[in-house]
Amino acid sequence: MDFRDLRWAIAASQHRSLRQAAETLRIKQSTLSRCLRNLEHTLGSTLFERTNGGTRPTIEGQEFLDAARRIVGDTEALAARLKTRSRGESGQLTIGIQTSLSAGNLRATLLEHRHRFPDVETQLVDGLSDHLTSDLASSVIDVAFVAEPNPRWSDRSLLLWSERIVAALPTNHPLAGHDVVHWGELRREPLLVSQRGPGPEFHKLLMSKMGASDPCPVLRHDVGLDRLLTLVGVDWGILLILESATGASYPGVTFREVHDAEGPTRLSFRAYWRQDNSNPSLRPLLDLLRERYPDLSADPGAG
Repeated sequence: MDFRDLRWAIAASQHRSLRQAAETLRIKQSTLSRCLRNLEHTLGSTLFERTNGGTRPTIEGQEFLDAARRIVGDTEALAARLKTRSRGESGQLTIGIQTSLSAGNLRATLLEHRHRFPDVETQLVDGLSDHLTSDLASSVIDVAFVAEPNPRWSDRSLLLWSERIVAALPTNHPLAGHDVVHWGELRREPLLVSQRGPGPEFHKLLMSKMGASDPCPVLRHDVGLDRLLTLVGVDWGILLILESATGASYPGVTFREVHDAEGPTRLSFRAYWRQDNSNPSLRPLLDLLRERYPDLSADPGAG
């Protein structure tokens, strides 16, 4: 019994006319009639009553057709799911992130991806740069968005965007009255440093900009960004963040760009992934990134 036989039998029952069913299937009536008789012979049961008024299912035929419709429906649904899965239009994608989603390019990119591929279940993993690249290497995540180049990663990467560094200041702090904050003005200010996200990168950058190993009292915390911003609001210290974290407001907190002699200080972002990643849902996301950032995607280091 072929899958085609089931579909032709269903068509014959729907039209109650072999001629009309054959026209719909674009086959000869004799071909359809022969197919149904062969099917009845194979099953050892009469499926249709043939009269001058048309073709109607027998009791046994109706039972067979009910089962046939379930089989055809389930098979077609499965085939459709497999097609969308192979095109990356459904399935699951695990993304490592290192920055806030309250504003900025990553937020916009993920929203656009969700709009285009609503059937892809996206899971986010937050972590340090080294942790995320380790997760990539062990296939825990599919792609990671990381600030600053990671020299330990030798597989595929794509240069994306850059974000300005911003100082989150207590509103009553003297620096909050400035249009911008310069690195030298942060010397000896208590600095809140997160042990998550890009916190370590900020600390390295601070030391390089000030040319000292301990230019500020460092207050390390293993908590999320929202808690650190709350601490800024109660005058606990100053926090360095990326501009993508300025989309939400916090009581008692003022944001100011951090500049050096050349202007705003920026951190670049890259997407990292494994070339041998076989998840079909990854490719549409990478295509979207290249579409949104075509100039940067042409970077020689891009994969």
